[in-house]
Amino acid sequence: MVGRERVLSGMRPSGRLHLGNYLGALANWVKLQESYECFYFSADWHLLTDRLDTAQVPQHTIEMAADWLGAGLDPERSTLFIQSLVPEHAELHLLFSMVTPVSWLERVPTYRERIEQQEITSPSYGLLGYPLLQSADILMYKPKWVPVGIDQAPHVELTREVARRFNNAFGEVFPEPDVKLTEIPKVPGTDGRKMSKSYGNDIELADTAETIRAKVRPMMTDPARKRRSDPGNPDICPVFDLHKIFTPTAEREYCATNCRTAGFGCLDCKDILLKHMVPPLEKIRERRQQFVEKPDRIVEILHEGSRRARAVAARTMEEVRTAVHLTP
Repeated sequence: MVGRERVLSGMRPSGRLHLGNYLGALANWVKLQESYECFYFSADWHLLTDRLDTAQVPQHTIEMAADWLGAGLDPERSTLFIQSLVPEHAELHLLFSMVTPVSWLERVPTYRERIEQQEITSPSYGLLGYPLLQSADILMYKPKWVPVGIDQAPHVELTREVARRFNNAFGEVFPEPDVKLTEIPKVPGTDGRKMSKSYGNDIELADTAETIRAKVRPMMTDPARKRRSDPGNPDICPVFDLHKIFTPTAEREYCATNCRTAGFGCLDCKDILLKHMVPPLEKIRERRQQFVEKPDRIVEILHEGSRRARAVAARTMEEVRTAVHLTP
Protein backbone atom coordinates (compact mmCIF):
# COMPACT_ATOMS: atom_id res chain seq x y z
CA MET A 1 0.00 0.00 0.00
CA VAL A 2 3.07 2.25 0.15
CA GLY A 3 2.75 5.21 -2.20
CA ARG A 4 -0.94 4.74 -2.93
CA GLU A 5 -3.30 7.68 -2.56
CA ARG A 6 -5.33 7.55 0.63
CA VAL A 7 -9.13 7.45 1.02
CA LEU A 8 -11.12 8.11 4.22
CA SER A 9 -14.81 7.54 4.92
CA GLY A 10 -17.08 6.51 7.78
CA MET A 11 -20.57 5.43 8.81
CA ARG A 12 -22.60 5.92 11.97
CA PRO A 13 -23.13 2.58 13.75
CA SER A 14 -26.92 2.38 13.77
CA GLY A 15 -27.15 -1.37 13.19
CA ARG A 16 -27.53 -3.60 10.17
CA LEU A 17 -27.06 -2.00 6.77
CA HIS A 18 -29.65 -2.16 4.03
CA LEU A 19 -29.46 -2.27 0.27
CA GLY A 20 -29.46 1.54 0.01
CA ASN A 21 -26.42 1.76 2.30
CA TYR A 22 -24.66 -0.87 0.24
CA LEU A 23 -25.35 0.61 -3.18
CA GLY A 24 -24.89 4.20 -1.98
CA ALA A 25 -21.54 3.77 -0.25
CA LEU A 26 -20.33 0.33 0.77
CA ALA A 27 -20.06 -1.20 -2.72
CA ASN A 28 -17.90 1.77 -3.71
CA TRP A 29 -15.72 1.34 -0.61
CA VAL A 30 -15.04 -2.24 -1.66
CA LYS A 31 -13.96 -1.11 -5.16
CA LEU A 32 -11.73 1.66 -3.81
CA GLN A 33 -9.64 -0.72 -1.71
CA GLU A 34 -8.35 -2.24 -4.95
CA SER A 35 -6.50 0.95 -5.89
CA TYR A 36 -6.18 3.10 -2.77
CA GLU A 37 -4.98 2.96 0.82
CA CYS A 38 -8.36 3.03 2.57
CA PHE A 39 -9.38 4.02 6.09
CA TYR A 40 -13.01 3.26 6.99
CA PHE A 41 -14.39 3.94 10.44
CA SER A 42 -17.38 3.52 12.70
CA ALA A 43 -18.38 7.10 13.55
CA ASP A 44 -19.69 6.40 17.04
CA TRP A 45 -19.07 9.88 18.45
CA HIS A 46 -21.17 11.29 15.62
CA LEU A 47 -24.04 9.10 16.76
CA LEU A 48 -24.21 11.14 19.99
CA THR A 49 -25.19 14.30 18.12
CA ASP A 50 -28.85 13.28 18.13
CA ARG A 51 -29.16 10.40 20.62
CA LEU A 52 -27.71 9.67 24.03
CA ASP A 53 -28.95 6.12 24.55
CA THR A 54 -25.81 4.09 23.81
CA ALA A 55 -27.05 0.69 25.06
CA GLN A 56 -27.15 -0.82 21.56
CA VAL A 57 -24.13 0.93 20.02
CA PRO A 58 -21.57 -1.85 20.69
CA GLN A 59 -23.82 -4.51 19.12
CA HIS A 60 -24.78 -2.19 16.28
CA THR A 61 -21.08 -1.61 15.60
CA ILE A 62 -20.53 -5.36 15.32
CA GLU A 63 -23.56 -5.76 13.02
CA MET A 64 -22.37 -2.94 10.77
CA ALA A 65 -18.84 -4.31 10.62
CA ALA A 66 -20.26 -7.75 9.73
CA ASP A 67 -21.99 -6.09 6.77
CA TRP A 68 -18.71 -4.42 5.76
CA LEU A 69 -16.86 -7.71 5.85
CA GLY A 70 -19.67 -9.59 4.14
CA ALA A 71 -19.70 -7.05 1.32
CA GLY A 72 -16.00 -7.60 0.75
CA LEU A 73 -14.01 -5.12 2.81
CA ASP A 74 -10.70 -6.79 3.58
CA PRO A 75 -9.00 -5.85 6.87
CA GLU A 76 -5.66 -6.72 5.27
CA ARG A 77 -6.19 -4.09 2.56
CA SER A 78 -8.34 -1.52 4.40
CA THR A 79 -7.95 -0.15 7.91
CA LEU A 80 -11.31 -0.65 9.66
CA PHE A 81 -11.53 1.19 12.96
CA ILE A 82 -13.72 2.77 15.63
CA GLN A 83 -13.59 6.54 15.96
CA SER A 84 -13.77 6.62 19.76
CA LEU A 85 -10.78 4.27 20.03
CA VAL A 86 -8.63 6.98 18.40
CA PRO A 87 -8.90 9.85 20.93
CA GLU A 88 -6.58 11.99 18.82
CA HIS A 89 -9.70 12.84 16.78
CA ALA A 90 -11.11 14.68 19.79
CA GLU A 91 -7.89 16.63 20.36
CA LEU A 92 -7.75 17.76 16.74
CA HIS A 93 -11.45 18.66 16.84
CA LEU A 94 -10.73 20.89 19.86
CA LEU A 95 -7.88 22.68 18.10
CA PHE A 96 -9.96 23.17 14.95
CA SER A 97 -12.76 24.64 17.07
CA MET A 98 -10.38 27.41 18.12
CA VAL A 99 -9.77 28.58 14.54
CA THR A 100 -13.20 28.03 12.96
CA PRO A 101 -15.82 30.82 12.98
CA VAL A 102 -19.25 29.78 14.26
CA SER A 103 -20.79 31.27 11.11
CA TRP A 104 -19.02 28.62 9.02
CA LEU A 105 -20.78 25.88 10.96
CA GLU A 106 -24.18 27.58 10.94
CA ARG A 107 -24.17 27.75 7.15
CA VAL A 108 -23.65 24.00 6.66
CA PRO A 109 -26.97 22.92 5.05
CA THR A 110 -27.38 19.69 7.00
CA TYR A 111 -27.32 21.50 10.37
CA ARG A 112 -30.66 23.24 9.77
CA GLU A 113 -32.05 20.24 7.91
CA ARG A 114 -31.40 17.89 10.82
CA ILE A 115 -32.93 20.30 13.32
CA GLU A 116 -36.08 20.57 11.20
CA GLN A 117 -36.37 16.94 10.10
CA GLN A 118 -35.68 15.48 13.54
CA GLU A 119 -37.62 18.27 15.33
CA ILE A 120 -34.68 19.02 17.63
CA THR A 121 -35.84 21.81 19.94
CA SER A 122 -32.53 22.39 21.71
CA PRO A 123 -29.61 21.49 19.42
CA SER A 124 -26.39 20.63 21.22
CA TYR A 125 -22.97 22.16 20.76
CA GLY A 126 -21.97 18.77 19.40
CA LEU A 127 -24.62 18.91 16.68
CA LEU A 128 -23.44 22.36 15.59
CA GLY A 129 -19.83 21.20 15.67
CA TYR A 130 -20.19 17.77 14.11
CA PRO A 131 -19.00 18.95 10.66
CA LEU A 132 -15.85 20.13 12.42
CA LEU A 133 -15.41 16.71 14.02
CA GLN A 134 -15.79 15.34 10.50
CA SER A 135 -13.00 17.68 9.42
CA ALA A 136 -10.80 16.26 12.17
CA ASP A 137 -11.74 12.71 11.12
CA ILE A 138 -10.71 13.46 7.56
CA LEU A 139 -7.61 15.60 7.98
CA MET A 140 -6.12 13.30 10.63
CA TYR A 141 -5.27 10.81 7.86
CA LYS A 142 -4.36 13.39 5.18
CA PRO A 143 -6.38 11.58 2.49
CA LYS A 144 -6.30 12.59 -1.13
CA TRP A 145 -9.94 11.57 -1.60
CA VAL A 146 -13.13 11.58 0.45
CA PRO A 147 -15.89 9.55 -1.25
CA VAL A 148 -19.28 11.14 -0.56
CA GLY A 149 -22.67 11.69 -2.14
CA ILE A 150 -23.33 15.18 -3.44
CA ASP A 151 -25.30 16.09 -0.27
CA GLN A 152 -22.13 15.65 1.79
CA ALA A 153 -19.87 17.66 -0.54
CA PRO A 154 -20.33 20.89 1.53
CA HIS A 155 -18.79 19.09 4.52
CA VAL A 156 -15.65 18.31 2.54
CA GLU A 157 -15.51 21.91 1.31
CA LEU A 158 -15.69 23.03 4.96
CA THR A 159 -12.83 20.64 5.70
CA ARG A 160 -10.75 22.28 2.97
CA GLU A 161 -11.48 25.71 4.48
CA VAL A 162 -10.53 24.50 7.96
CA ALA A 163 -7.26 23.09 6.62
CA ARG A 164 -6.44 26.42 4.97
CA ARG A 165 -7.28 28.40 8.10
CA PHE A 166 -5.21 26.13 10.34
CA ASN A 167 -2.28 26.20 7.92
CA ASN A 168 -2.43 30.01 7.71
CA ALA A 169 -2.39 30.27 11.50
CA PHE A 170 0.25 27.68 12.37
CA GLY A 171 2.08 26.59 9.22
CA GLU A 172 1.54 23.99 6.51
CA VAL A 173 0.39 20.77 8.16
CA PHE A 174 -2.69 19.61 6.26
CA PRO A 175 -3.11 19.03 2.53
CA GLU A 176 -6.60 19.84 1.28
CA PRO A 177 -8.58 16.70 0.42
CA ASP A 178 -10.63 16.35 -2.75
CA VAL A 179 -14.17 15.08 -3.08
CA LYS A 180 -14.68 11.82 -4.94
CA LEU A 181 -18.36 12.05 -5.73
CA THR A 182 -20.18 8.75 -5.40
CA GLU A 183 -22.95 8.28 -7.93
CA ILE A 184 -25.79 6.98 -5.78
CA PRO A 185 -28.42 4.99 -7.68
CA LYS A 186 -32.07 5.47 -6.87
CA VAL A 187 -32.82 2.69 -4.38
CA PRO A 188 -36.53 2.58 -3.54
CA GLY A 189 -37.91 0.87 -0.49
CA THR A 190 -40.65 -1.71 -0.68
CA ASP A 191 -43.30 1.02 -0.33
CA GLY A 192 -41.88 3.17 -3.15
CA ARG A 193 -40.31 5.77 -0.86
CA LYS A 194 -36.54 6.08 -0.41
CA MET A 195 -35.23 2.99 1.35
CA SER A 196 -34.82 3.75 5.04
CA LYS A 197 -34.69 1.75 8.23
CA SER A 198 -36.94 4.32 9.89
CA TYR A 199 -39.64 3.73 7.24
CA GLY A 200 -39.51 -0.04 7.73
CA ASN A 201 -39.27 -0.46 3.94
CA ASP A 202 -35.69 -1.72 3.73
CA ILE A 203 -34.03 -4.87 2.45
CA GLU A 204 -31.14 -5.72 4.78
CA LEU A 205 -27.87 -7.29 3.71
CA ALA A 206 -28.56 -9.83 6.45
CA ASP A 207 -31.88 -10.89 4.89
CA THR A 208 -32.17 -14.46 3.61
CA ALA A 209 -33.25 -15.19 0.03
CA GLU A 210 -36.68 -16.14 1.34
CA THR A 211 -37.00 -12.85 3.24
CA ILE A 212 -35.95 -10.83 0.18
CA ARG A 213 -38.56 -12.59 -1.94
CA ALA A 214 -41.21 -12.01 0.73
CA LYS A 215 -40.38 -8.28 0.72
CA VAL A 216 -40.13 -7.80 -3.05
CA ARG A 217 -43.17 -9.77 -4.28
CA PRO A 218 -45.77 -7.45 -2.62
CA MET A 219 -43.67 -4.38 -3.46
CA MET A 220 -45.45 -1.29 -4.78
CA THR A 221 -45.37 -0.81 -8.58
CA ASP A 222 -46.92 1.72 -10.98
CA PRO A 223 -50.00 2.86 -8.97
CA ALA A 224 -51.99 3.37 -12.18
CA ARG A 225 -51.70 -0.31 -13.08
CA LYS A 226 -54.58 -1.73 -11.09
CA ARG A 227 -55.30 -4.83 -13.21
CA ARG A 228 -53.01 -7.22 -15.01
CA SER A 229 -54.53 -6.11 -18.35
CA ASP A 230 -53.65 -2.45 -17.69
CA PRO A 231 -50.48 -1.19 -19.40
CA GLY A 232 -47.86 0.12 -16.97
CA ASN A 233 -45.13 2.75 -16.98
CA PRO A 234 -41.73 1.36 -15.93
CA ASP A 235 -40.33 4.90 -15.72
CA ILE A 236 -42.33 5.53 -12.53
CA CYS A 237 -42.19 1.98 -11.13
CA PRO A 238 -39.98 1.41 -8.05
CA VAL A 239 -39.42 -2.20 -9.10
CA PHE A 240 -37.94 -1.02 -12.37
CA ASP A 241 -35.49 1.18 -10.44
CA LEU A 242 -34.15 -2.06 -8.94
CA HIS A 243 -34.10 -3.68 -12.39
CA LYS A 244 -31.74 -0.86 -13.47
CA ILE A 245 -29.33 -1.95 -10.74
CA PHE A 246 -29.53 -5.74 -10.94
CA THR A 247 -30.98 -6.89 -14.28
CA PRO A 248 -28.90 -7.08 -17.50
CA THR A 249 -29.93 -4.60 -20.17
CA ALA A 250 -31.60 -6.99 -22.63
CA GLU A 251 -33.76 -8.64 -20.00
CA ARG A 252 -34.54 -5.29 -18.40
CA GLU A 253 -35.81 -3.95 -21.72
CA TYR A 254 -37.85 -7.12 -22.15
CA CYS A 255 -39.51 -6.35 -18.79
CA ALA A 256 -40.11 -2.72 -19.77
CA THR A 257 -41.77 -3.70 -23.06
CA ASN A 258 -44.04 -6.26 -21.38
CA CYS A 259 -44.96 -3.73 -18.71
CA ARG A 260 -45.96 -1.07 -21.26
CA THR A 261 -47.99 -3.55 -23.31
CA ALA A 262 -49.45 -5.52 -20.37
CA GLY A 263 -47.65 -8.52 -21.83
CA PHE A 264 -47.23 -9.88 -18.33
CA GLY A 265 -48.12 -8.98 -14.78
CA CYS A 266 -46.14 -7.26 -12.04
CA LEU A 267 -45.37 -10.56 -10.29
CA ASP A 268 -43.76 -11.87 -13.49
CA CYS A 269 -41.62 -8.73 -13.60
CA LYS A 270 -40.66 -9.11 -9.93
CA ASP A 271 -39.70 -12.75 -10.43
CA ILE A 272 -37.23 -11.73 -13.16
CA LEU A 273 -35.81 -9.09 -10.82
CA LEU A 274 -35.43 -11.63 -8.02
CA LYS A 275 -33.62 -14.03 -10.36
CA HIS A 276 -30.85 -11.44 -10.73
CA MET A 277 -31.10 -9.70 -7.34
CA VAL A 278 -31.02 -12.62 -4.93
CA PRO A 279 -27.76 -14.42 -5.91
CA PRO A 280 -25.33 -11.49 -5.32
CA LEU A 281 -27.07 -10.55 -2.08
CA GLU A 282 -27.02 -14.17 -0.94
CA LYS A 283 -23.22 -14.25 -1.41
CA ILE A 284 -22.91 -11.18 0.81
CA ARG A 285 -25.22 -12.70 3.42
CA GLU A 286 -23.28 -15.98 3.49
CA ARG A 287 -19.94 -14.19 3.98
CA ARG A 288 -21.55 -11.95 6.58
CA GLN A 289 -22.91 -14.94 8.48
CA GLN A 290 -19.45 -16.46 8.77
CA PHE A 291 -18.34 -13.37 10.69
CA VAL A 292 -21.55 -13.03 12.72
CA GLU A 293 -20.92 -16.49 14.10
CA LYS A 294 -17.54 -15.25 15.39
CA PRO A 295 -18.25 -11.82 16.88
CA ASP A 296 -14.97 -11.89 18.80
CA ARG A 297 -13.19 -11.96 15.44
CA ILE A 298 -15.08 -8.82 14.35
CA VAL A 299 -14.08 -7.06 17.58
CA GLU A 300 -10.47 -8.16 17.05
CA ILE A 301 -10.48 -6.75 13.50
CA LEU A 302 -11.88 -3.41 14.68
CA HIS A 303 -9.44 -3.13 17.58
CA GLU A 304 -6.46 -4.04 15.41
CA GLY A 305 -7.60 -1.52 12.80
CA SER A 306 -7.98 1.09 15.53
CA ARG A 307 -4.39 0.47 16.64
CA ARG A 308 -3.20 0.95 13.07
CA ALA A 309 -5.28 4.10 12.68
CA ARG A 310 -4.03 5.46 15.98
CA ALA A 311 -0.42 5.01 14.89
CA VAL A 312 -1.15 7.24 11.88
CA ALA A 313 -3.08 9.70 14.06
CA ALA A 314 -0.20 9.89 16.54
CA ARG A 315 2.20 10.95 13.77
CA THR A 316 -0.22 13.61 12.57
CA MET A 317 -0.72 14.98 16.07
CA GLU A 318 3.04 15.21 16.63
CA GLU A 319 3.14 17.56 13.63
CA VAL A 320 0.10 19.46 14.90
CA ARG A 321 1.46 19.95 18.41
CA THR A 322 4.80 21.10 17.03
CA ALA A 323 3.01 23.60 14.78
CA VAL A 324 0.68 24.91 17.50
CA HIS A 325 3.62 25.08 19.91
CA LEU A 326 1.87 25.43 23.28
CA THR A 327 4.15 23.66 25.74
CA PRO A 328 7.76 24.48 26.68
